[in-house]
Amino acid sequence: MYEFVRESARPVSRDQAAAAVGISRKLAAFHLDKLVEVGLLDAEIAGPGEIRRVGRRPKVYRAGHADVRVAIPARSPDLLVGILLEALEPTGPADTVAAVARRRGLALGAAERDRTRPGRYGVERGLTAAASVLTALGFEPRRETPTSLTLGNCPFQPHAAATPELVCTLNHALVSGVLAGLEVDTVDATLAPQPGKCCVRLSG
Repeated sequence: MYEFVRESARPVSRDQAAAAVGISRKLAAFHLDKLVEVGLLDAEIAGPGEIRRVGRRPKVYRAGHADVRVAIPARSPDLLVGILLEALEPTGPADTVAAVARRRGLALGAAERDRTRPGRYGVERGLTAAASVLTALGFEPRRETPTSLTLGNCPFQPHAAATPELVCTLNHALVSGVLAGLEVDTVDATLAPQPGKCCVRLSG
């Protein structure tokens, strides 16, 4: 249904959407309004003469402006590209990729610390705080022991497979920056590559 609306040159009514996918008008209305709720479609009232129907002018739908991408496990190509572009910016400071990645991580960690105002972190609470930030980035942190954390996913695949040294350096700097931004000085990020996982491990 979403594809039908997106590919249509004109706003689509509930009747048109229902006919396109072979369901009732009531069920089509339910799904269309759900797509509006999540920002994938925009809804409006049809203009005069736009769609012929007896009674009130019907609601019509058009594609929204949301950029929809789904990846399982999570991937963060925009973050990777942003770090690389900033490192290559000719008018900016001559930073290395690692320096830019650390700065990004520092900002993310500091934002989380400002949001939660946690006081001083011990090892376990520090790992929990770091896991919260890294989960949002798609690293899939997993607590191995009370004082250690592995990252079950590299959100920069498949690029990491093509340039492992570069991406692992970037990951390590990013995660180290997150810890610094959180002011977690009881936990270290170290490079410990494992097949199918991120190359960084956190431990206290």
